[in-house]
Amino acid sequence: MLERVGDQLAGDQARHEVVHAPLPRDQAHEPPHLRDHLGVPLHHHLVLRRALPHDLSSPCVANTTHSATSAASMGLLSRGGSHRQEKRRTCKLPRGVIAMAARRQRPDSSAALVAFGRQMRRLREAKDIKQETIAHLTKVSPAQVSRIESGKKRATRTFVELVDDYLEAGGSLISLWEDLNKDGHPVPIWFDWPQQESEAVELVTWQHTIVPGLLQTPAYARAFLSSDEAVEARMARQSILTRTDAPPTVLTALLSEGVLSHLVGSPEVMREQIEHLIALSELPNITIQIVRNNGRPAGTGGAFVVATMEDRSEVAYMETTVRGITTDDPSDLAKLSETLRELRARALPEDMSRDMMREALEKWT
Repeated sequence: MLERVGDQLAGDQARHEVVHAPLPRDQAHEPPHLRDHLGVPLHHHLVLRRALPHDLSSPCVANTTHSATSAASMGLLSRGGSHRQEKRRTCKLPRGVIAMAARRQRPDSSAALVAFGRQMRRLREAKDIKQETIAHLTKVSPAQVSRIESGKKRATRTFVELVDDYLEAGGSLISLWEDLNKDGHPVPIWFDWPQQESEAVELVTWQHTIVPGLLQTPAYARAFLSSDEAVEARMARQSILTRTDAPPTVLTALLSEGVLSHLVGSPEVMREQIEHLIALSELPNITIQIVRNNGRPAGTGGAFVVATMEDRSEVAYMETTVRGITTDDPSDLAKLSETLRELRARALPEDMSRDMMREALEKWT
């Protein structure tokens, strides 16, 4: 599912310049940085958004304290991690009144907001319109327009409607704004993962069944895709690993040993694919490690990929039994971090992983 969504969106972007925005790695929070648990650099999307409780109507005393981010509290914050100020409310309720769980709201800065801002900026720049013009139109300051486009401020519906009309966006901005303002509504499947993937500095992926799309050969990919166009789109995505016009993306791939023995296509296809993996593992920006089963299943869920952006914000795409989910929620990232810690502990070193791939290659000969 993860790969098909990426390929489909990559193809859509090639044909349509205006695509519903991605989920930027919403990050008002400092999520746990998975690189700290992989021992290697790590970078780069339905967003599961957790929110802060609304103010309670009952008498509350607001206590302001300084505390490390949730990542730091778990010992996951990397060196140099920031602290944030948190307001905690202590509420005294009348006797006999049962406290209801406070309603949660989305944070003011999130991957979804960054995605919205990027899309708005693309539309504006495509029309060669300055931020000052948008500010004058919407009666806000240019600084506010800049904050909205950078994902640091949530736009109002009136603002979005004015901008959508002025930029002749055909309702696309309004639709995007409505999606990311629905309570409990995950970011839709059109989430611009390929763009996020291409902008990521580092990626880490866990696959327990098949080779990740970024490492597949055309023949291997064709076993899952129905058209040459889809195969070409998948191959095009792989250019981020070998590009020369910008630093290539750093990729860490943790693969279950079952990936090497699971027949895809034909023995010839498997031989070519494993040879390709061995060759890629020699590149300085690519790490491939095999995770032994050792009589117990590796990983606690489906496949996933975590992307870290240049600003060190992170977002993860996870596969479930029914759908793919993109999340930048600190608690979700913390769980994935723990999964990666376990996988890393069981993974063979790079040289031994290559030896195991060579052994698998002989079995397919």
